Amino acid sequence: MAQDSQTLHGDGISAVIIGQGAELVSLQDAQGFEFLWQAGPAWRRHSPVLFPIVGRLKGDQLRHRGQTYTMTQHGFARDKPFVWADRGPRSCTLVLTDDADTRAHYPFAFRLAVTYTLERQQLGVTFEVTNTGDELLPASIGAHPAFNWPLLSELPKEAYRLTFADDEPALIPRLKDGLLLAAPRPTPIEGRTLALSERLFDDDAVILDRPASTSVRYAAERGPAIEVSWQGFPELGIWSKPGGAPFLCIEPWHGIASPVDFDGNFIDKPGLMLVAPGAKRSLNYRIRLEGSLRVRDAEGHDGHTWQ
Repeated sequence: MAQDSQTLHGDGISAVIIGQGAELVSLQDAQGFEFLWQAGPAWRRHSPVLFPIVGRLKGDQLRHRGQTYTMTQHGFARDKPFVWADRGPRSCTLVLTDDADTRAHYPFAFRLAVTYTLERQQLGVTFEVTNTGDELLPASIGAHPAFNWPLLSELPKEAYRLTFADDEPALIPRLKDGLLLAAPRPTPIEGRTLALSERLFDDDAVILDRPASTSVRYAAERGPAIEVSWQGFPELGIWSKPGGAPFLCIEPWHGIASPVDFDGNFIDKPGLMLVAPGAKRSLNYRIRLEGSLRVRDAEGHDGHTWQ
């Protein structure tokens, strides 16, 4: 593991966070079962932090006060070194602030703090966005954790489903070339259940722009499972790389890609949070693990059963 990292342990769970991008890179249960995608050739990230945009801007251009800035998909935080503000055995906080490089792409003053905290069988993640400048701060922020799919290697990917806390009948937006199409589409969710398959992502992410739920469970009929819950995030993205990849991303967002016909100033872009000077916004999500229990068979060999 990279030297610039912190390992958290406690109550049946461990997590590893690195300073680069404040990224979660490992999430295991007490038996060492890995839930998080390990950044293989299909996608070289684990759980990037999306800031100060979620998704893509039209032409990768941010317009503000008559100036145009280049801003690539999902923003720059995932590629920036954060400063460790606190490091402990069960929690840590990393901070990113504006500098000359960020202001060349995003002309706003900010402080972004990311805190990871272990609780019993779950990891809590808090994003705190503070406006340290003297004008309104327009920003988006999102989580992008990628989980192994399938979780249990002997099961097919189609054995897995997402089960939402509430029915999700609303139409959903879809993407073309990373931008939001004008007309929403029928949801692939039936009641509270989204059956998972690789073809689901042929047209990019499945986006819930007004989910009724604030939690979702990722599981098959047997084996380990994950519940993701969130507060303060009005959107949810679900994604795997089109064409097939062994991971599934469950992504609470505050923000969304630009509409295909949006050419205005960044501050007028739909989906942004607008933070007043000196104010802050706090959002959080949790990953709860249902993991393995190590057992021995009659011949003394180690094996696993599943909670």
